[in-house]
Amino acid sequence: MTTNSEPSLDRVDALAGMGRIADALQLLEALALAGHVDAMVKLASWLLAGRQVSRDLSRSRALFEAAGRSGRADAAAIHRAFVANGTGAPPDWRQAIQLLQAAAGSPPIDRQLRLLEGMDLDEEGGPRVVPGGETLGDRPRVIVFRGFFAADECVYLTSSSEGRFRRATVFDPSSGRQISDPIRSSDVASFPLALEDPVVRALNLRIAAASGTNVRGGEPLTILRYAPGQQYRPHVDALPHGDNQREWTMLVYLNADYLGGETCFLHSGLRVKAGIGDAILFRNVDGSGRPDMTSRHAGEPVTSGIKFVASRWIRARPIAL
Repeated sequence: MTTNSEPSLDRVDALAGMGRIADALQLLEALALAGHVDAMVKLASWLLAGRQVSRDLSRSRALFEAAGRSGRADAAAIHRAFVANGTGAPPDWRQAIQLLQAAAGSPPIDRQLRLLEGMDLDEEGGPRVVPGGETLGDRPRVIVFRGFFAADECVYLTSSSEGRFRRATVFDPSSGRQISDPIRSSDVASFPLALEDPVVRALNLRIAAASGTNVRGGEPLTILRYAPGQQYRPHVDALPHGDNQREWTMLVYLNADYLGGETCFLHSGLRVKAGIGDAILFRNVDGSGRPDMTSRHAGEPVTSGIKFVASRWIRARPIAL
């Protein structure tokens, strides 16, 4: 079975680059059907993204599984993530753990297993005991959870993000391109569905339990990295429009060896400098579901060291996968 890149697969890229998507897809389908592992992964990625071809999460999952069984470790990892988080089929936590245990023997897999063994999880990967918090303020409502993530869980998120950090960007409607975010100068790395491994899934389930929300309402967990001088200027997390509002934000502070970088709520004057693994949950909307301007907040400039924080925006309703 062929696993290396071949001229025929290069031809797929060439056809796609010329806009001949139908021809590229026909060739890619033929290669995948013939057992070309790299073609399986490419086709699975296309089906996941839904850009060159109609999105098909079930088939994407099956192709990643087949490629993983043929030796592509990255495809096997994506398949495990899909099994854990329910992409392409209902989530199956027990199967995800079995797949992880079957792959034991490599440092990354063994690290995940150790972290999961240290969590008190139910049969679906959620926490057996819902973490309790302490209210810091009512306008906006801010709740702090001390030691919400363990120190080794924090290190896992930051180390798993290395090599993937990119400068924060926003879409510029005038140019049609992504540009540097004028509000947020941090670097960002996220954990979308394909990277939501069982450890990240368990942490997202913990966030859902603490916030009393549906885990499917959370946007991908995002890691923000602030070097000296970087900041998140005053803003609200609620969306200006849309029918599935960001009702809550959970921030988890992943380290403490930096100066500056406090989270400041402008309306109340509340300033938060949390310890490793501490989290704050705050509400972004008022009682009618409209953006609450008292939630306006800022991540002040870091003056020394590097600040890492995990952020999860939580919508009012589950987000369509």
